[in-house]
Amino acid sequence: MAVPPAKQATRIPAGVWVLGFVSLLMDISSEMIHALLPVYLVTVLGASMLAVGFIEGIAEATAMIVKIFSGALSDWLGKRKLLAAIGYGLAAFTKPIFPLATGIGWIVTARFIDRIGKGIRGAPRDALIADLSPPEVRGASFGLRQSLDTVGAFIGPLAAIGLMELTANNFPAVFWIAVVPAFLSFGLIWLAVKEPVRERTGEEAAQRLRLSDVAGLPAAFWAVVALSAVLTLARFSEAFLILRAQNAGMPVALVPIVLVVMNVVYALTSYPAGVLSDRFGRNGVVIIGVMFLIAADLALAFADNIPIVLVGIALWGLHMGLTQGLLAALVADTAPAHLRGTAFGLFNFASGLAMLIASVLAGALWDHYGSVATFLAGAGFTAASLAGFLWLLRLRRYGSAIGE
Repeated sequence: MAVPPAKQATRIPAGVWVLGFVSLLMDISSEMIHALLPVYLVTVLGASMLAVGFIEGIAEATAMIVKIFSGALSDWLGKRKLLAAIGYGLAAFTKPIFPLATGIGWIVTARFIDRIGKGIRGAPRDALIADLSPPEVRGASFGLRQSLDTVGAFIGPLAAIGLMELTANNFPAVFWIAVVPAFLSFGLIWLAVKEPVRERTGEEAAQRLRLSDVAGLPAAFWAVVALSAVLTLARFSEAFLILRAQNAGMPVALVPIVLVVMNVVYALTSYPAGVLSDRFGRNGVVIIGVMFLIAADLALAFADNIPIVLVGIALWGLHMGLTQGLLAALVADTAPAHLRGTAFGLFNFASGLAMLIASVLAGALWDHYGSVATFLAGAGFTAASLAGFLWLLRLRRYGSAIGE
């Protein structure tokens, strides 16, 4: 029976709310840095667009590839919180590298270590949310966590804009201030999150960390993984959104507004999208979200002024809000409970590989053919993933497998 929307938020467990605020604080820290980093790399350190693509692609791919191991390890241990806390702690303790960096090599190192922390925490945290959430509010729970995470993702750039103004564009000073919310995030997960006790059968315990576990994941799960990977090819690093705005004439001190616009829309739509998916099914909401990404790519490809660029970025955020939390919910829906960590790890491994390819390809296309080619390529990959999701929507077997 569907849960009325007014009651869903109150039925979401306290642990999910806490994890949402943990994500919010870490995202404030990360986005204060990442909103400025592409411009810092290009204008201060002299990096090329291709170098930006490599740095961003390797960083995000590292995070998502590490998730495959942390997710499987959380299944084997039967504990999710410890690994999640280690991941947040590692990210916090590496944040000071950014203001201390004196060259591109330092930035690559900082991004690499920071994303290892993200990789360690990602799959165990998502599996922990699935463990904490009753099935009837699972979409809402993932949507809430995503919304709070995204609130941090637009507070961070806003803080970066204000601090750049106050410090006369002093990048290292802003990076130092970003260290504070990272450590608050680590303290909150360590002190305030309680992990539920999970009963494990002897058979489950004996089979953990074996490759044969993969055979226990159903076809519906692999369909979600495959289509999400294709969609990730279309959704390259957000660094290219920032560079597109600068390319259209936005002043350097204001470029963080790109992430503010995107993440405000993202935050406002993630939780409602989760509620809708609990009531009406996930596939239809995801398909609408994919359509918005095509519109975003076309707007960004052909925009000739800053307002149109901002419209494209808002559409990008709408796409994210309608898809990201729901793709995670689909993984939780389709994976057996005792293999959720492994499932989230595999899901993020595939997405990480796609992110690496997407960001490098985006940088190469931009360097050789300009921004139009980059965003048109994104629209093409998005259309391919849309065709796949529409095909899956027609399969009754898939719908019944995920409870739609």
